Amino acid sequence: MGAPQPILEPLTPAALFLVATIDAGGADTVRDLLADLPGLRRSVGFRVPGAGLTCLTSIGSTAWDRLFAGPKPAGLHEFPGFAGPLHRAPATPGDLLFHLKAETHDACFELATALGDRLDGAARFVDQTVGFRYFEQRDLLGFVDGTENPEGAAAGSAAVIGPEDPEFAGGSYVIVQKYLHAMPDWRALPVAEQELVIGRTKLEDFELAEEIKPPNSHVAVNTVYDAAGAQLQIVRANMPFGSVADGEFGTYFVGYTSTPEKVETMLRRMFEGTDAASHDRILDFSTAVTGTLFFTPPEDFFDRLPEPATAEGGPQEQIIDPRADGSLGIGTLKRSMQP
Repeated sequence: MGAPQPILEPLTPAALFLVATIDAGGADTVRDLLADLPGLRRSVGFRVPGAGLTCLTSIGSTAWDRLFAGPKPAGLHEFPGFAGPLHRAPATPGDLLFHLKAETHDACFELATALGDRLDGAARFVDQTVGFRYFEQRDLLGFVDGTENPEGAAAGSAAVIGPEDPEFAGGSYVIVQKYLHAMPDWRALPVAEQELVIGRTKLEDFELAEEIKPPNSHVAVNTVYDAAGAQLQIVRANMPFGSVADGEFGTYFVGYTSTPEKVETMLRRMFEGTDAASHDRILDFSTAVTGTLFFTPPEDFFDRLPEPATAEGGPQEQIIDPRADGSLGIGTLKRSMQP
């Protein structure tokens, strides 16, 4: 079993998320970059002592078929998207995810620039999100985010593939979504009402008692058990992001998991409802605008990439951008991420 990428390390004050799609004919360039990633990270990280720069790299389902021959991770598929009576979680394009983390933003930005230079002409970034620490790990709604993450060995069991898929043991899956918050509507709620939406107290971060916590609260909807009665657990690495100039305030959801079904079960309950709730009430204030699923290989994967796919071309090469300009049209992305 290979060692996982550092998905279990604590959150850092700075993070940068890059989602890219691979252009037709770009597979060889992308493979070259993947093989060089460990060295690129070391080169940048050495120049910023104490920054703790990491680059968690993940690969989408369609990209895997274009890049590699041989077996494929058992749970790797396209993000299905979810639609309920009032809210929907869209599936959006994405072949590669680079989750950059560091103590300072300059390290993340420098490595992101190097990635962009290497991918020029072979892939394009369709989303760039700059995450930051907000006080004591709070989101922009003002609540602590990630309190229920498992710790120690339980975190590894929740997020890392084991012997159930031996070819890819040590890897993980990750689902990312970008949520935009309706801050004026949220701020109009009294704190006591906000706590009922989330299911926790705002100041102390204590979970509400069962007799008080509404069944449509975020905590209640996302507390899920398997057939044996064990709670489904994932490792969240969520980060706030925002732009005052564009009036955008949001949360970049990052869920690392040993199997995508756990996150998908939670999202299905959030958007399509449960026996006791029509939907997760947080969705009345937070809108999902992106959604993508990736496989996060173990660290030694990049030292020994699988053999390349036999040939490019055919249906998998028909990469269709979501917009004519190659962007998702989200805030500053529309202006800055031109192909």
